[in-house]
Amino acid sequence: MSCALCRVRRARRSCPGVRGEICTICCGREREVSVTCPLDCEHLREARRHDKPVPLDPARVPHREIEVTEKFLADNEELLIFLGRTLGMAALETAGAADFDVRSALDALIRTYVTLQSGVYYETRPDNALAKRLYDAVQEGVAEFRRSEQNRTGLPKTRDADILGLLVFFERLELGRNNGRPRGRAFIDLLRGFYAGAEGVAETAKSRLVVP
Repeated sequence: MSCALCRVRRARRSCPGVRGEICTICCGREREVSVTCPLDCEHLREARRHDKPVPLDPARVPHREIEVTEKFLADNEELLIFLGRTLGMAALETAGAADFDVRSALDALIRTYVTLQSGVYYETRPDNALAKRLYDAVQEGVAEFRRSEQNRTGLPKTRDADILGLLVFFERLELGRNNGRPRGRAFIDLLRGFYAGAEGVAETAKSRLVVP
């Protein structure tokens, strides 16, 4: 049986992304490039173990003026977990969304919250439709979190600065996890870990933290 992609080489493995048999070369070349791979694909998961993300140059980290420390993450752990779950769920429920769409949504959210720090509200929305959905999901989630917090404590505890700092953290986390493939979802896959609970999130935060 020939490969369902190249039609030349012999098929060696089943590909759930194309629902057919493909060769190992096409699996390596087209994985998350032309093929949208299910996150539970055994070949994708094996490839993840060998991914070597390009180290971030501290001088090129975006929004270096915003300091994100382990203490800040620990102090805002409840919000951290909530945002991680909200972003991850939105990405998983948005058909076709890839890491680059999440990056666009985070960039727009950060720009919006930066303007809030100056006392002027100007909403920056992403250009592409998928990123817009993620942007809206996070904004709706933040509003829900604040309402719940207000009902529990009677006080508006969460500051815009706290949200901004966590958004910057997720942006840096995405930059360090993105494998550069157009349909890559390594960061989205990482976000699924936020459903595991606070302990797993804390460990992820410590291992992926980027401080300028």
